[in-house]
Amino acid sequence: MDHEKLVAVMRAAALEAGDAIMEVYGAEDFDVKVKSDDSPVTEADEAADAIISRHLRAAFPEVTLVTEEQADSHGLSADQFLIVDPLDGTKEFIKRRGDFTVNIALVEGGVPVRGIVYAPAKGRLFYTTADGVSVEEAGPFDPDAPGRLDQIGVSKPDNAALRVVASKSHRDQATDDYINKYAHTDMKSAGSSLKFCLVATGEADIYPRLGRTMEWDTAAGDAVLRGAGGKMVRFEDHAAFDYGKDGFANGFFIAYAPGVELKQP
Repeated sequence: MDHEKLVAVMRAAALEAGDAIMEVYGAEDFDVKVKSDDSPVTEADEAADAIISRHLRAAFPEVTLVTEEQADSHGLSADQFLIVDPLDGTKEFIKRRGDFTVNIALVEGGVPVRGIVYAPAKGRLFYTTADGVSVEEAGPFDPDAPGRLDQIGVSKPDNAALRVVASKSHRDQATDDYINKYAHTDMKSAGSSLKFCLVATGEADIYPRLGRTMEWDTAAGDAVLRGAGGKMVRFEDHAAFDYGKDGFANGFFIAYAPGVELKQP
């Protein structure tokens, strides 16, 4: 895999998809459908998926592509694959809260090695460079050339005063009970894979997720987190979190800055 080419293609695809999403977001009204798993989907999801798939298939026709909006890709299996959530945080999008992202990642050997997370409504763009270092690009974003790139890195956490980020739409009592095992002084709520990025930039120290997610929800944010020096582990035993699982379904997990003293479930 040519990582220089990959980063350029992912960036171009994410920005074009973001434009399509924002066009729908700015409309007075848009249709919302319900998929077989009871999750919502909009024309923005479908438009973004078509754009990203076109970019990736043209550039990397030999690489397996898994995307949330194409059910026939959910039965695929490969050691190396691209995985896409064209609009992560559809519920935030529908509620016009802005916490939604475009997620694209490359997984190799069960590890997300490159990824991009674009939050078009917030004007924030995070990705791994060709050498695997995570950056945030300063806007406005020129589709033809990157702007200023600022390397990002996780915090040095204070275990007596941790900063926690948790899901905005999927918070529950079990999550709160686990968070309360820690001495924390700040609690943020955020939607989509932005939670990974807040840990990656040092704006938060830990993100526990005790709820259903799929690999396309997490791979890009996980790649950005890893490239910023962070970690993601399974919730139940703190073992390494891997990708390419059957059906691409995730278990519970914890994303965090090294130095956080993880608590047992």
